[in-house]
Formats: sequence, C-alpha cells, structure tokens
Amino acid sequence: MLRPLITKTPLVCLPHDHSHCVRNALAEAEALCARQGVRLTPLRKRVLELVWQSHQPLGAYDILATLSEEDGRRAAPPTVYRALDFLLENGLVHRIASLNAFVGCNQPELAHQGQFLICRACKTAIELEQQTISDVIVSVADSIGFSVEAQTVEVVGLCAACREAA
Repeated sequence: MLRPLITKTPLVCLPHDHSHCVRNALAEAEALCARQGVRLTPLRKRVLELVWQSHQPLGAYDILATLSEEDGRRAAPPTVYRALDFLLENGLVHRIASLNAFVGCNQPELAHQGQFLICRACKTAIELEQQTISDVIVSVADSIGFSVEAQTVEVVGLCAACREAA
C-alpha cells in the first residue's frame, strides 16, 4: 500500500507559521543557486517569494499585477515569464498545467517529478513525493516504447477543510 509523503502542508489544513515557509524557501533558493553557479536576481527572488506567499498556485498574470502594483509602473509579461522559466529550470517551482499556475517546490535540492492534490474549491495544492508513482509511470511507458522526459500528476478533489465545510 502506498503511503502519501506530503511535502507541503497547506495552510488551510494545518495551522503553521507561513512566513517561516517563505523564509526557508528563499534561503534554500539562494543556497541552491550559489551551489549551481546561477544568479538569483532580485526579480527572480521576488517572483519566488510571491509564489510562496500561499499554498495556492499563482498565475503569471497575478504575479505581474502584484509586481506592477508594488513598482508603480507596468511590468512586462516577458520579464515575469523569464523569471518563472528560470525558477522552473532550477527546480524551485512546479507548474500546475491544469491551472496554468505555479507553486513553490518544497524540495528543490532533490530531482523529482511533481505529484499534486489540488482542491477544486480553495485551489490549495499539496505536493506529494511518491517515487513508486513515478516508477510505475516510467515502467508502463517503457513497456510500450515511450520515453518519459517529465511527468506531473494532478489529482483534483476536495481538501479536508473544504470537504468539512461542504
């Protein structure tokens, strides 16, 4: 039987110091970028901080609106997309395709595939890390001659808090 390893606990399910999540994510990102010899520019860092401000996936245009509001001038969409591309390439965020949005990666130092439980009501995304799921996908793909390059599993349902409220 598979036991879920939840690597990101949503704020709506369990009270915690969310500012601690953000601080840890930024510190890990700085350390990871230094080890990899890549530059975490102030804009990239701010975009990562915005993504981490909640456990709900955040769209590029939401990020753009916040940056424009803070800066007092209109930020350019390509600037935000380049920052998000950098964060994706370096494993600092995951893209939730079904929502066209991004969430922070809780374990950026470990190469892994994204597996998410997404609440259809509150949009909270809970990242799971189950190597067994990834292994089964690769095994089945191999058996039919398909070479897996990347995988993201998205499971939509209701989180405990929304299910209880319903």
